[in-house]
Amino acid sequence: MSATLAPRVVVVSRRSELDELLARHGTRAAAAWYLRERGRDLAEVVDRHDALQTALTTVGAAIPADWRRGAVDRADLPRFLFGPEDVVVAVGPDGLVANVAKYLDRQPVVGVDPEPGRNAGVLVRFTAGQLTGLLPALVAGAAPTRRRTMVRAALDDGQELVGLNEVYVGHASHQSARYQLTVPVAGRARRERHSSSGVVVGSGTGATGWCASIARDRPGAPPPPAPGEEALCWYVREAWPSPVTGATLTAGRLGGSDRLELVAESDGLVAFADGLEADRLSLTWGQRLTVDVSPRHLTLVEP
Repeated sequence: MSATLAPRVVVVSRRSELDELLARHGTRAAAAWYLRERGRDLAEVVDRHDALQTALTTVGAAIPADWRRGAVDRADLPRFLFGPEDVVVAVGPDGLVANVAKYLDRQPVVGVDPEPGRNAGVLVRFTAGQLTGLLPALVAGAAPTRRRTMVRAALDDGQELVGLNEVYVGHASHQSARYQLTVPVAGRARRERHSSSGVVVGSGTGATGWCASIARDRPGAPPPPAPGEEALCWYVREAWPSPVTGATLTAGRLGGSDRLELVAESDGLVAFADGLEADRLSLTWGQRLTVDVSPRHLTLVEP
């Protein structure tokens, strides 16, 4: 932290379901009717909204009075400028930590679960009430942190993005994508042309999410890495065997210096990380994308 600048706590959150319903329908009465017609009760939505607001209020009260503070909604993350001295507090589900991680570079992240018991708690490890003593300890270097490996995707024109859980490469509409895949197998580079619904490359953190659901259908796939391990797992979704495309290279691991290489053989391909489809790279025919372990890591504060 800077010796002349007070720490800044940036609270990251996302709109509640109630907020989204009101933005769409205008009033609570209209939102209640909409939910009732679908067999749901507005009371549940209100309870979850109130839990989030209570957590945000508690987090705000835990920030020392002489510290700077900021707030950003998930939708505005691509346009928000984080500073090197920031402490980031993500209040929401586990996925919110993944959403913010790609925009950080070594800033510590505290994940706060506004509804303990509802989320898996893989990345949101704290309740709002635990922050009062945690924030000063964190700035003093007395709070435990752990590095989590991230995924990097880089185009041959210099553009790149990173993700905490996974990077998806495929057609923007998730229809069939054509490309040439090159991956290391037993120390040698192997290539195969594919027609598939995309490639997912995940970290050890992402191995508990989307990658886990894909891996269930791949009994012969290598075991996924641990969250802090400098390694990635990769899976091809629904590879289609044909006279010109194969379905042999569909899963594997990338070690520290290994990389997956993909050359687009159709237009409309994209790469995005952690479900943020609007923040993406676009591939045209013949462009080359490489995916590997990112030199950046998430610094996650742990209990």
